[in-house]
Amino acid sequence: MDNLYIEKVLAGDRHAFRYFIHTYKDMAFSVALSLVKQEHLAEEVAQEAFLQAYLSLGSFKRQAKFSTWLYRIVVRCGYKMLQRNNIPSVELQLDVHDQAYEETAFDQLLQAEQRQLVNEALLRIPANESLALRLFYLEELSLQELCEITGWTLANVKVVLYRARKHMYQELGKLMKSPYYGT
Repeated sequence: MDNLYIEKVLAGDRHAFRYFIHTYKDMAFSVALSLVKQEHLAEEVAQEAFLQAYLSLGSFKRQAKFSTWLYRIVVRCGYKMLQRNNIPSVELQLDVHDQAYEETAFDQLLQAEQRQLVNEALLRIPANESLALRLFYLEELSLQELCEITGWTLANVKVVLYRARKHMYQELGKLMKSPYYGT
């Protein structure tokens, strides 16, 4: 489907690019948020990435999926935003949480709470680790796709994922023990 719309855009149909924005806006925002940690900056990063994708669509060689190419643009724009705004990368120490659940109304509430905790924890860990976790687990990309998107080596991706899982585990534990969580 992506290739059809790529052809339409390249043929001069400017409105066909709406398909990509509609399809990938949530992904672009979540990846950007993993890096810049602030919603308003993540929105700017996503907008900039879509603009760059539109302007450089003619140079897309189609050796990878469009989504992988767009992820790479979002990551590059995110890192530029971090540099431009001089946003420091923060490394925090973290703790533990894991829970099984069933599909009931109460469990749906728990799932929503878990998503909120995961997103909060992702905002507290370093940007590269948050990015790696989001792409690998939430977007379900392969290690090779992570390498293509981030420009990291396979060994570096594995190390970053290991550290990210460890930090995520610790941060979720801290969040679970916080007085605002109810313990």
